[in-house]
Amino acid sequence: MPLHLYDTYRREIRAFAPLEEGAVRMYACGPTVYDYAHIGNLRTYLFEDVLRRALEFCGYEVRHVINITDVGHLVSDADEGEDKMERGARREGESAAKIAGRYTRAFKADFSALNMLAPHVWCRATEHIAEQIADIAEIEKRGYAYRTSDGIYFDTSRQENYGYLARLNRAGIAPGARVALGEKRNATDFALWKFSPPGEKRQMEWESPWGTGFPGWHIECSAMAVKYLGKKFDIHCGGKDHIPVHHANEIAQSEARHGTTLANFWMHGYFLETAAAKMSKSDGAFLRLESLTDRGYAPADFRYLCLSAHYRSDLKFTWESLDAAAAALGRLRGFAEKWQGEAAPDAASEAAFSAAIFADLNTPQALAAVWDMSKRDLPDAVKKASLLRFDSVLGLGLGESAAEIPKKALELAARREKARADGDWEKADRIRGEILRKWGCEIEDTPDGAKLRVIRR
Repeated sequence: MPLHLYDTYRREIRAFAPLEEGAVRMYACGPTVYDYAHIGNLRTYLFEDVLRRALEFCGYEVRHVINITDVGHLVSDADEGEDKMERGARREGESAAKIAGRYTRAFKADFSALNMLAPHVWCRATEHIAEQIADIAEIEKRGYAYRTSDGIYFDTSRQENYGYLARLNRAGIAPGARVALGEKRNATDFALWKFSPPGEKRQMEWESPWGTGFPGWHIECSAMAVKYLGKKFDIHCGGKDHIPVHHANEIAQSEARHGTTLANFWMHGYFLETAAAKMSKSDGAFLRLESLTDRGYAPADFRYLCLSAHYRSDLKFTWESLDAAAAALGRLRGFAEKWQGEAAPDAASEAAFSAAIFADLNTPQALAAVWDMSKRDLPDAVKKASLLRFDSVLGLGLGESAAEIPKKALELAARREKARADGDWEKADRIRGEILRKWGCEIEDTPDGAKLRVIRR
């Protein structure tokens, strides 16, 4: 059965077919590395990881590119305010380059901890300034750019279909609604190149045909995507907040520069929300992956939680929902360790799983197919093969060998045995909960004594 994916540009689910037979070129907007990634950011990358795994499950050879934004992303998407990297550097009293390196390393560590497949190319905006300048010069040459006192801007009035990705009503966007007009010709116009303020030396600035300054946020993705994937490639991904500004502007630049919409499919992951609102760095109260592991959860628990909701629906995060995800994943790990032998996957179960994944990455339905398979009257070896086959898409690491029991968990288990021997059942239960919460180990009381098993890593 063919893979079907939702294309934001067309606003429809349609059959996927690569532009080049057997090969898929895929670009994902990466982090702006002025701070740690929060788990809402990471949910988007998990969706993209499942997409890549699904493509490879279909037999395609995927070339995957992710950018690192280390310059040019202003605190306002409307080209106003300070560069996020400069603000981060001032906040921490270090150079922009140093904090970019720190938060890039932290992001990649989270990426790896969540068992996401590394892209074939990580590309940094600061290492592709020449490509961005060349694109801006060509856009200007073709009459799509103009100069103001603070930079070079893209003239969106030159394109009748500007903002089509977001179905923007340009006539309804008055100055002040999204952006102060200033010297811009149109409220939707955006910066291609920003000048360094007169008399001010920025940490990150370069010489250009227009003067000393730095690139706008949007031009970096267009320039790097084309360099590594071509003038039109298969899939461009990001968060749904990229639709009305960043991705709309990427398309505008690409149409002016290359005459293409850049990607054949535009795909967007939805938000992770707390009880109050979507998770954001702006209020400084966001949860990191480390926030979860500090409380005894494994990264895979969060991955399972994200799989439990469709990528095109907002997901409410609660500790209770994470507990449920951890318990479910623990059961699957138990199956993977219990079922032994070698065999081919069950065809009927794989058909049900594939049908879910091929229906626009319906991971909740795919998980339902996994649980249905676990209850069927099948040989253990067939169940094991099916589970590992499905996990090539789910990415939960179910094929990993059993983890070693942590020494501190064993010490706590010995204390629990003493409490049981003393008849202090309340203390024994409390220790059991602590072993599970802190060390991810489940205790099974057997005639031969307590047995510990790692169910969370």
